[in-house]
Amino acid sequence: MLAVYADAPHPDNPLAGVVVGQRPEPEVPPGWSRVRVTAASLNRHDLWTLRGVGIKPERFPMILGCDGAGVTDDGQDVVLYPIIGQPGWAGDETTDPQRTLLTEKHQGTFAEYVVVPTRNLLPLPASMSHPTAAVLGTTYLTAYRMLATRSGLPGGSTILVQGATGGVSTALIQLGRVLGMRVWVTSRTEAGRARAADLGAHDVFETGARLPDRVDGVFESVGKQTWAHSMRAVRPGGVIVCCGATSGHDPSADLQRLFFLQISVIGSTMGTLDELRRLIALCAATGLQPVVDRTYPLAQGDQALRDLEDGSQGKLVLLA
Repeated sequence: MLAVYADAPHPDNPLAGVVVGQRPEPEVPPGWSRVRVTAASLNRHDLWTLRGVGIKPERFPMILGCDGAGVTDDGQDVVLYPIIGQPGWAGDETTDPQRTLLTEKHQGTFAEYVVVPTRNLLPLPASMSHPTAAVLGTTYLTAYRMLATRSGLPGGSTILVQGATGGVSTALIQLGRVLGMRVWVTSRTEAGRARAADLGAHDVFETGARLPDRVDGVFESVGKQTWAHSMRAVRPGGVIVCCGATSGHDPSADLQRLFFLQISVIGSTMGTLDELRRLIALCAATGLQPVVDRTYPLAQGDQALRDLEDGSQGKLVLLA
């Protein structure tokens, strides 16, 4: 079958490891299902896999892609949940110490077929296309957990999304609106601020700008470049929810402000199968359509990965 895979880890030049070629069709273990992949979303995680981060060298060659949508052998349209935990784990999948994502231990979705545990398949709503559904499992699920589970904020809260153009930021803007929040967004560029406004942000600001008021919650994925502003922007007793640090980590914690204003700082990563189920239901009920900026045929997966590393193309999806 045709697949886009990493031949070996390349820490200093990740794109050197990309191969578009033939791989064996997957075997289906008991309790697992085969899915004919129709659409698969690219994520920064794919670039980490190419570098060899989070994957043992003996796991290569590894088919990339941890998100996707497709059709099962019995004809069901499905969305894939990308976290694979240890058998019998009954708690929050994101806290399972033996959890992995597709492409860390098991072959990924950038292929004509993928196999996953049958429990990892959820019905695709009739209101959503396969390409839009393909971005739910990582990007939109991460944003949903940050907003609906980890923040503790009710509808009507004012939130600040740091950075307008990333996939998680895009999802935070859309989901914040449908969850009834007032959404403010920062961006370094005029184009980024215009995009945020088009997505439904109530107001947009330059990165680091003084805001009209302090917000109930700040949603962080940028890290070092924006952390000091996030600490200044949140109200006393407010919350900062962080899912990443694309500009680097180890910022100043500003501990005096943290304890004196009783600010909560909460980490968040991915989401549970039940949260994905609720996210899909929310999209179906509200008509929310995840943003897909550009699609590519599977055979052009190498170009899509180059565009992903470039960072200027938005949310990218491969069509199998």
